[in-house]
Amino acid sequence: MNNILNPRIYVACLAAYNNGFLHGKWIDANQDVDSLYTEIKKILIASPIPKAEEWAIHDYEGFGDVYINEYADLENVSSLAKFVAEHGELGAEVLSHFCGDLDDAERALEECYHGEFASEEEFAYYWTHEVDCGDIPGYLECYIDYKAMARDFFISDFYSIELKHKVHVFSNY
Repeated sequence: MNNILNPRIYVACLAAYNNGFLHGKWIDANQDVDSLYTEIKKILIASPIPKAEEWAIHDYEGFGDVYINEYADLENVSSLAKFVAEHGELGAEVLSHFCGDLDDAERALEECYHGEFASEEEFAYYWTHEVDCGDIPGYLECYIDYKAMARDFFISDFYSIELKHKVHVFSNY
């Protein structure tokens, strides 16, 4: 899957900020926690305020719609960034769907993902022919309302995430 997201955080030195200086740096969040702390230490050492110790995340990008708190745990930030870097836009959207809950997002992609389809109606057709019923005689095919089936499927059994005019379908169980 192509990934166009590059999860980054902007870390600011709070001592500098509180003294009227904007001092910080964008850091690639897709790295281990020790590397993130090393980058933050470099920012604090280079601060215009001597012996600066406190920092905060003042901005972020590349995480899709997932919210990153300014005092977020770096282990969580690193884990979210790795997930988004690995799974791209779909990963970011799934994370957003689960309000940043990484365990639920991972489970959804590993256990509940059914693939990419042109529409929910196309998924209903696929499910009917490939998964649930198999071959349906041609004389019955014209009686099947896939639009209505899709509507019913997506009320409780499935949900979809739309990306680039395609729907990605997941089970709700």
